[in-house]
Amino acid sequence: MTLSIVGAPPRARGRAAALLGVSLGYFMVLLDMTVLSVAEPDLAASLRTSIAGLQWATTGYTVVFGALLLSGGAVADRYGADRVFRAGVAVFALGSLLSALAPGLGVLVGLRAVLGAAGAACVPASMAVIARLYPDPGERTRAVAAWAAISGAAVAAGPVAGGALVDLAGWRAIFLVNVPIGLLVLALTAGRGLRAPHGARGAAASRAAASGAAAGSPGGERRIDWAAQLAACAVLALLTDALIAAGSRSWAHAAGAAVATALAVRGFAALERRSDAPVLNRTLLGSGGVRAGLAAGAAVSFTLNGGLFVLPLLLQQGRHLSAAVSGLAFLPLTLPFVVNPPLTGRIVARVGPRPPILAGLALLAAGGGGLAWAVGAGAGYGWLAVGLLLTGTGVALVLPALAAAVIAAAPAGTAGAAGGLLNAVRQTGATLGVAVMGACAGLGTVTGTALSLVVAAALCGLAAAWFALRS
Repeated sequence: MTLSIVGAPPRARGRAAALLGVSLGYFMVLLDMTVLSVAEPDLAASLRTSIAGLQWATTGYTVVFGALLLSGGAVADRYGADRVFRAGVAVFALGSLLSALAPGLGVLVGLRAVLGAAGAACVPASMAVIARLYPDPGERTRAVAAWAAISGAAVAAGPVAGGALVDLAGWRAIFLVNVPIGLLVLALTAGRGLRAPHGARGAAASRAAASGAAAGSPGGERRIDWAAQLAACAVLALLTDALIAAGSRSWAHAAGAAVATALAVRGFAALERRSDAPVLNRTLLGSGGVRAGLAAGAAVSFTLNGGLFVLPLLLQQGRHLSAAVSGLAFLPLTLPFVVNPPLTGRIVARVGPRPPILAGLALLAAGGGGLAWAVGAGAGYGWLAVGLLLTGTGVALVLPALAAAVIAAAPAGTAGAAGGLLNAVRQTGATLGVAVMGACAGLGTVTGTALSLVVAAALCGLAAAWFALRS
C-alpha cells in the first residue's frame, strides 16, 4: 500500500509520510467545503443573519477558490510547488483560527475568501508535489489513488463531524478543527525530499515528472496575469451577489450587481484578448467534448453544493433535527464518495468514461426529483435517504470519469490546463448552486427547498442531454 510507513526503508517512509501530509492538506480543504453545511442554523442565530448572509459565508470561499484555481498550477510552477503548498496550508490553518474568532458576518466572509485563496494554492501544488515524489508512472498512479481516497473521505466526514462539533461547542468549533490538521500537514511535509525547483526549471521538472499532465504552460516559465485573474474573481463575485440579492428580493441591488457583472465580463474579456498569459485557455473551449464535460462538471457541483446548503436548513429548521442527527442523515449522500471511486475507475477502464457519466447524471436527475417530491410531500426520512443515495451515487460515478473524459477531449498538450479548468468550473458551479438554490429556498422552507431541488434535477438532465450529443 502506498501509505504503508511501518517497516519501510527510511526513504520510502519519508516519501509515504509526505504523501500522507499532502493528502491531509487536500482533506482539510475539502472538509472546509462540507463541514459548514450543518452549522448554518447555529451560525445564523449566533450572528443574527439571514439566508443571504449564510450564502455569502459559503460562497465567499468558493468564489475565490474557483477563480484562483485557473492560475494555481502556474503559481506552483513559478514559485515552487512545495513552497506554495506549505504557504497555502499555513494560511489556511491561521485563517481557520481567525474564522473561529470572527466577531461578525462581514469579517467571517472576508476570512472565508482568504481560505478560498489558500485552498486554491494547495490543490494544484499538491498534484505537482506528488509528481515529484513519485516520478515512476505506476507508483504515481497508486499515490494519486491514495491521495484521492484520503481527501475524498472529507466529503463523508464533513457533515457528520460538523454536526457533532456544532452540538458540542457551536459553529466556531468547525473552524478550529483545521488548526491541528494544518500543523500536522506542515510537520509531515517538512522533509528535504519534498523540495522542488521553481521558475522555468521547476515548471519543466514538474511537467516532466507528470508526463505532461501537470498544470503548466507548454514550455518555459508562464507569466501570471494578475489583473485578468482578479477580473475573473470580480465576475464570479458580482454574479453571485446579483443572484443572492434577487433571492432576497432586493431588486435594486440585484439590478446594480447585474450591470456591474456585465461590465466586469467586458473588462475581463478585454484583458484576456491583450494578455500573453490568459487565464482561460481558449484552445480548450474550441472542443465540443470539453465544453460538454465542463457543463456536466458544473451541473454536478451545482447540485451537490446547493443541496448541502438547503437541505440542512430544512432538516434543522423545518424538521427540528439536531445538528449531529442532521449530519448523520447525510451519510447516504456522502458514503458513495468513499466506497464508489475504485469501482468507477474499473468501469472507466473497461468501457470508457461516457457510460458512467451519463448514468451518473441520470441518477442525479432522479435523485433531485425524488428529493423534491419527498420534501414537498413531507415524506419520512426513508424517502429522503433514497434520494440522497441516488444523488451521492450519481456524483461518485460522474466525477472520476469526467476528468478522464475532459482530458481525452482536450487538444494535444493541454491536459494540465484542461484539468485545472474543469476544477475551476466545478467550483463555479458550486458557487452558483448555493446562490440559486439558496435563493429558491428563501421562498419557503418546504416549497422553496423543493423548487430548488427541481431546478438542480432539470440542470442535470440538460447536462446529460448535452453530453450525450457532444461527447
